[in-house]
Amino acid sequence: MLMVEINQKGMPVKVEVKQSSGYQLLDQAALKAVRHWRFQPERRGDMPVESRVAIPVRFRLEE
Repeated sequence: MLMVEINQKGMPVKVEVKQSSGYQLLDQAALKAVRHWRFQPERRGDMPVESRVAIPVRFRLEE
C-alpha cells in the first residue's frame, strides 16, 4: 500500500510505502512505477486541489 500526494496538475509529488509487501524489491518497484503515473487531480468546484490517496499495489508473479 502506497500513500501518494498529488499536486494540482495530477503529478505525484511524494510517494511512500504505507504498508510494506514484506519484500524490499517489490516495494521499490511499486514506488518507481507510481512515481511515473499521472492522476486526475481532486477538484473542489472547478478548481483542482492537492490531495493524498492510498494506492494498493498488487503483484502477480507468473512463470
